[in-house]
Amino acid sequence: MHATIEPGILYFGTPVVLVSTVNADGSFNLAPMSSAFWLGWRCMLGLAAGSKTPQNMRRTGECVLNLPSVDLVAAVDRLALTTGSDPVPAMKQRKGYRHEPDKFAAAGLTAVRSETVAAPRVAECPVQLEARVEAVHGIADDDALLKGHIQCFEVRVQRVHVEAGLLMDGARDHIDPDKWRPLIMSFQQFYGLGPRLHDSRLGTIPEAAYRTPDIDRARKAPTADASGGELTTRAV
Repeated sequence: MHATIEPGILYFGTPVVLVSTVNADGSFNLAPMSSAFWLGWRCMLGLAAGSKTPQNMRRTGECVLNLPSVDLVAAVDRLALTTGSDPVPAMKQRKGYRHEPDKFAAAGLTAVRSETVAAPRVAECPVQLEARVEAVHGIADDDALLKGHIQCFEVRVQRVHVEAGLLMDGARDHIDPDKWRPLIMSFQQFYGLGPRLHDSRLGTIPEAAYRTPDIDRARKAPTADASGGELTTRAV
């Protein structure tokens, strides 16, 4: 028997992403979000248009998608109800948000240099994806009350950094799903993955079959700074 209901949200479960961007004054912003999905080397990010992160992404055309593991749940939660916007937008004020100028320090995370973008990576995240904004799509623009409030950012990944311990044994470019334990947000609560339930027939398709020209584009991405190392929370 199914019940017909009207839940306020439909967050059935997606990975948490910490999006790092550069503010207009050169400082760094870090924002948790979970409305994301990937196709090839592209990712779609659903964001409130008036927040600091989408403002930065529209201005700079870039970001880093940092994927935390379940071990970082406390750090991610420390970023909850914080915003890089000052003053705090009225909608966020009503929800209890406060302005936080140094998101990395607030979360207890470390900013490190990226190779192809100015936005920093999060050192503690086992997966870090440097990306360029390719398109911005409006969501619910057919509704007069919602038009302009929600946007979907299409980003193209151009550098992938992964902890070596997540790779399949003997493989250079393949992540082992049995080793990867992403932090999951489901109906605004944190969860992780359990053990594999069943082998997938889709999993018999070689990953090479999904390769797109974006991988070749990524190889040609200009290097912004390849020196690595920890950053202060001010751009350098």
